[in-house]
Amino acid sequence: MSQSPRQRIAMVLEFDGRPFHGWQQQEHAISVQQVLQEALQSIEAVPVQVIAAGRTDAGVHASAMLVHADVNQDRWLRSPRAYVHGCNSHLPASVRVLGVRAVSSDFHARFDCRGRAYRYGIWSRGTASALEMWRHWWMPRRLDIELMRDAAGYCLGKQDFTALRASGCQASHAIRCIKHIAIEQQEYGIYVDVAADAFLYHMVRNLIGNLVEVGIGKRSPEAFRDILASRDRSLGAATAPAHGLYFSDAVYDDFTARELIDCI
Repeated sequence: MSQSPRQRIAMVLEFDGRPFHGWQQQEHAISVQQVLQEALQSIEAVPVQVIAAGRTDAGVHASAMLVHADVNQDRWLRSPRAYVHGCNSHLPASVRVLGVRAVSSDFHARFDCRGRAYRYGIWSRGTASALEMWRHWWMPRRLDIELMRDAAGYCLGKQDFTALRASGCQASHAIRCIKHIAIEQQEYGIYVDVAADAFLYHMVRNLIGNLVEVGIGKRSPEAFRDILASRDRSLGAATAPAHGLYFSDAVYDDFTARELIDCI
């Protein structure tokens, strides 16, 4: 029997990273990829592989992760909603499909991605939050936002980010282009938004660790500039914890992940 015609679709996901050992499917641990593939298989009645714009570590969240999958074309044409509401009915409450659209058969969530964005949340208050404990990195010391902004400015543009690269990084080189970085405070929450063409392994979390050291006065913005120029990871701060990090957008030629939210 010949296989039914397939339709490639792009889906945007939101997930709480706490229950998962990252995005990528693993043999002995639960992952976001695994539960989404299982949800799609419940709809399609055949195994379905999903490919994401990026891989997240254990504990990392997403507000707009873009993935692609190949599904039954007839079912897609009959009811695109099945791939939002139907998937969500089979997913744990910690994962939600927020939107979906048809894409070309050669679209690739990872390789066609022109840029990615992350948000990191810091809880800056003398006491930890009972509500935000696993959403932010608690920092009981006051942070100087202006000094952090000054330091962050040295990251803008295309440069070698070896000083922010984890030892397990498999990228062939450390040249990346940070296009945007902003630091804002909302009551006790401090949010760092970073957008780049691509990121190195632990690059954002290593950046945050260094910015926090500047914010508490342990280093000056100029000292952070010198760390970047040194290309020596051992000179920098410790890696910030995973639970404050969110994958927040993926950019393509004709749409972004965030633009797909509520798209059916």
